[in-house]
Amino acid sequence: MSTAPEPPEKEEKPDDAERAEQQTQQAWDSRRDLIAHAPRSMSFDGVNHGVAARDISGGVHLHNYGGYGSTPTSGRIPQETLERLADGFVTEGTGFDALAERLRREHVLVLTGDPHTGRRTAALMLLRALGADPVQSVDRDAKPEDLSPVERCGHVLFDMEPTRTQPLRETQLLAVRDRLRDKHAYLVITTGHSPYIEDTVRPAPWKPPPARVVLTALVHQRVDELTAERLLGRSAVASFLARDHQLREVVGYADVLAQADPAEIEEYSQRALERQVQEWFAESEDTLLLREQAFLIALAAFDRGPYPLTAELSDQLYERLRRTGDPDRGQRIPVFGTHIGKRLQAARAELDHAVVETEWGKVPQLNAHFKDDRTAPVLLREVWTSHPAARPALTGWLDDLSVDGRPFVRTRAAATVAVLALTDLPSAMALVIERWADSAKPRQQLTAVSALTLAHDFKAPNIPRIIDGWSSDSTAPKRCWVAIRAHGLIGPERPEQTLAALRAQARQQDGLETPDQRISAELPHSVALLLLSHAADTVLRELVRTFADHTSTRALALNGFLEACSHTDDGVCPPVLAWYARTKAAGDGIALLLRTALGDRETTRRAEEVLHSWVRAADQDPGTERALAALLPALVTDAREAARLDHLLDTVPGLDGHPQPAAANRLRAFTPA
Repeated sequence: MSTAPEPPEKEEKPDDAERAEQQTQQAWDSRRDLIAHAPRSMSFDGVNHGVAARDISGGVHLHNYGGYGSTPTSGRIPQETLERLADGFVTEGTGFDALAERLRREHVLVLTGDPHTGRRTAALMLLRALGADPVQSVDRDAKPEDLSPVERCGHVLFDMEPTRTQPLRETQLLAVRDRLRDKHAYLVITTGHSPYIEDTVRPAPWKPPPARVVLTALVHQRVDELTAERLLGRSAVASFLARDHQLREVVGYADVLAQADPAEIEEYSQRALERQVQEWFAESEDTLLLREQAFLIALAAFDRGPYPLTAELSDQLYERLRRTGDPDRGQRIPVFGTHIGKRLQAARAELDHAVVETEWGKVPQLNAHFKDDRTAPVLLREVWTSHPAARPALTGWLDDLSVDGRPFVRTRAAATVAVLALTDLPSAMALVIERWADSAKPRQQLTAVSALTLAHDFKAPNIPRIIDGWSSDSTAPKRCWVAIRAHGLIGPERPEQTLAALRAQARQQDGLETPDQRISAELPHSVALLLLSHAADTVLRELVRTFADHTSTRALALNGFLEACSHTDDGVCPPVLAWYARTKAAGDGIALLLRTALGDRETTRRAEEVLHSWVRAADQDPGTERALAALLPALVTDAREAARLDHLLDTVPGLDGHPQPAAANRLRAFTPA
């Protein structure tokens, strides 16, 4: 099957809202969105273990505590199986004794719990504790009321799944309870949390024992006490226990510790996570429904984002995946029916209430996230590399997200593509990033910028090389613009090379008969981002060193500098002025560029506006006034500059009809006569 993305129905031109957003979405906004919305979990630490479908490199031992394998649907449970499970069974923290006593009284017990918490093993151990022998496994599709108990026998119905049409009712349990009492027999039904269990049924919740307790008990069974304490004291064990591992994984880890292979001990947790992700997307009788698989992918993209938004966008992905798998089927997405609790159980995820900062201020929000923060990138890697048939649907979905009106959604689309680029750079570039960069839609181009930036942050290879190549190619102006914006975002890591690329493009534009207006306008924005980064001192030195080399580099330096001067943040003092006050080494360069801008015919008006805004800021804050008072003398080297500065202070306008700031008069005392 071809993995090419679905072609758009038609070439769409940006609407008025998008054009307006393009004009207001300055470089500062790109940086702001990346800081605010980029996921903290979407990066790989350590080694890519080379996971492929249905295979994990290296030996991995995952054993049964409820287990990965399925239990026979019916028949007698072998005695040796019961003995083996009893040897490793831990009751601490489970309420096991109370459950056993309740089963003794009532003879039938509905044991509810999350998948892979040992509820199957618990059911068998409850029957064993009451002396029920033998233990019979009842067919999963059997109805409880149809059971014919065997004298003094234990019966277990594993993983019953009540439905809307066949709920579990109290009358079913009452019908079998008397027969069980007459035969001195018992029945345990295991099931998940379901809305289709009648209110009058009193389920018994199963709480698994703490992972630390289980691991400690099992390791002590396998090795001597001294060795056990040494193994359990390893830092890798502490890291393993700090994560949300299922009991089946804890049991497997006990075996790995007993073997004392250092590499396996270190890597087991990651490999167990990878196997879980493979299970979610493998073809088997236990495969999740396609709609829930789409939810998993969406949750990986929007981890720690709003649950309603994740659910909404996951259904859009589900629709695309459904058409890929069965394009002739006319099935619609059900509006209701997916139970949030069951969905989160299957995803090994949870909800939390948070207060988040939005464009409209702080708001309360219900967020969903994987319990293990490594899951999102592992899942996206598995879907992209091991299930290529899903690529057309996935890339089409990402296309939709890239033009969404919500910055959070666009940033997460970019982060998802960044993970794909880390996994498979050539495919991510060809199928997504290059198309977005060449798009006629401004939002899609902005999302391409974010994708490249985040891919570099996630340590994807060759991103600076790609950006350098695009930024020097004036024959592909859209890609060039994307690269120029990206330079401002990743440039602080390599300021000299970045400034060299920006200067080269400025010269190219200066030599064109008709310069590209977008590229020309973007160049100083990227310089401004660099000046307001942790590499500011290096950037300033480079600008001062080269700004007199050529008219284009002079214009680039002055316009970029003034753009940085115009920027304000949450502080009272403008960032460039605060920089001048705290860093003596930068003082001469800042004064030189501002003095030059005031005297340059092309930039004098903007430079005056900068100083006017700084005077108004000084009127509100004594610290800002002191910083400006220290700077003003450095702006004067002759009588003409002194007269210009005096006139500038005399003409500072107040805002909103207010009079001239009083600070303007006070600052005159610091200007040379």
